[in-house]
Amino acid sequence: MKYYIIAGEASGDLHGANLMRAIKRQDAQAEFRFWGGDSMSQVGGKPVRHIRDLAIMGFVEVVRNLRTVTQNIDLCKQDILQFNPDAIVYIDYPGFNLRIARFAHSKGFLNIHYISPQLWAWKKGRIKSMRKNLDCLCYILPFEQDFYARNNFPQAVYVGHPLLDAVAQYRESSFKQTFQSDASRRLIALLPGSRKQELKRSLPPMLQVARNHSECDFVIAGMTLLGDNFYQPLIHDIPNVSIVYDQTYPLLSSAYAALVCSGTATLETALFNVPQVVCYRANAISASIARVLIGNRIKYISLVNLIADSPVVVELIQQDFTANRLEQEFLRIVDDADYRQSLLDGYARVHALLGNAGASDRTAAEIIKHINCK
Repeated sequence: MKYYIIAGEASGDLHGANLMRAIKRQDAQAEFRFWGGDSMSQVGGKPVRHIRDLAIMGFVEVVRNLRTVTQNIDLCKQDILQFNPDAIVYIDYPGFNLRIARFAHSKGFLNIHYISPQLWAWKKGRIKSMRKNLDCLCYILPFEQDFYARNNFPQAVYVGHPLLDAVAQYRESSFKQTFQSDASRRLIALLPGSRKQELKRSLPPMLQVARNHSECDFVIAGMTLLGDNFYQPLIHDIPNVSIVYDQTYPLLSSAYAALVCSGTATLETALFNVPQVVCYRANAISASIARVLIGNRIKYISLVNLIADSPVVVELIQQDFTANRLEQEFLRIVDDADYRQSLLDGYARVHALLGNAGASDRTAAEIIKHINCK
């Protein structure tokens, strides 16, 4: 069968690759065409656009790149018609994907959305069109079950969180990468985000902490798609800071603590039991718009706290995200043994709530079931 998969960000590329592997285990004749990154390309199939050309975040940034977004939407529609897939699988990336889903539904294609948009936080109005245009919604957060039950979304199915699959795959692999570090020095992981906009705001305060602590080794989880030309000018004069590319899991498996830009990385850090401080700063205009849209509906922004429904990790957001505050919280996660233990206890609760691995296989089974029933 033929599968058209659309992922627009680094996390979507990771989950898309694991989903493609799961589909191939259940459908040996699977043929893929996709929007994604290097991880999906390694599984096989024909790429249309790389995530490096798609990762646009924030209201202002989208407006600035509106022409590119429109061109990509037009290309995607024509490409779907030409490929004529048995199913289209949308991985997160809702601003783009839900537009394509509306078009694809009108053309009679089978629409499966994997990893729900955060409707419980904002843009709940999307739920009406999603009910109409999606044949199945595979969601990954346990607390979303109540949301979709209350909002009469019968085609929503809980499949579990795919990060459990990714972490398990890394730990079980006999070919896993290893990270070499000086055992006599504390290794601090810096996870500043995957988009240039995020990095330019989150990395400078993290690097200021590194300047203050020459006794530690700070290692940035870099992305090859951004490259040395982007990172090196930021760190060239800080001797205890280095970069590794596309080695987030080896880095986390060796880290004593981490400074993390909010996003998927917060949960990855928790699954590796690394004490962390979560931070995030958006464009001021985008942040103001988000505050109006979200209101008081959510108390946290990190996945760790959202899943636990409690402040397991400290979140430094917008004006609270300063070098001084980050320094204060950094000292807690590296020097306060009781606080470090409280973080690990909170991580254990999160892991228990998420359950077991297998999200990719369960999602693949849902997709194939819907194709066979169509």
